[in-house]
Amino acid sequence: MSELALFIVRTGFLAVIWIFVFSIISVIRADLFGQKVVSRVAEANAPKVVSAPVAPSNPGNQSLVMQPSGSLATKLVVIDGPKTGSVIKLDQRELTIGRSEDSDLIIDDEYASTHHAKLILINNDWLIQDLNSTNGTYLDGARVGTPAVVKLNTSVRIGKTVFELRA
Repeated sequence: MSELALFIVRTGFLAVIWIFVFSIISVIRADLFGQKVVSRVAEANAPKVVSAPVAPSNPGNQSLVMQPSGSLATKLVVIDGPKTGSVIKLDQRELTIGRSEDSDLIIDDEYASTHHAKLILINNDWLIQDLNSTNGTYLDGARVGTPAVVKLNTSVRIGKTVFELRA
């Protein structure tokens, strides 16, 4: 084999090794620090729930107050994990969960992603949405793939942390 051919093979092999090293570094960086989640993009991907107008069951009596059909959760209670006993008031329409310092519920857990999941209030129902986390979000033991309604006293597990919505 000529010296030129050997030089080209060595250079090509070196380039392939460096590409491999940089790809490993980028995967590790994304896993450690996560990717920045832009609120507008996340809201655009949120489920659009449309309901038909509900006619009052007693049109002659206007004093009748209709009860909302969804859950009346007012707080999130951590029932298992490092923050057992923590309570968060559900006074916003959206609650973010993850390892990030800007999350509403910070989970310091190696199995939680930086921006792991979020709870969204839509039509008086709280929906849990997994934000493409590595280890997943589990609602009553089943992995959440698409946004799902969280009923009162139903367990949600993210990593080692388990929480419920309560009235």
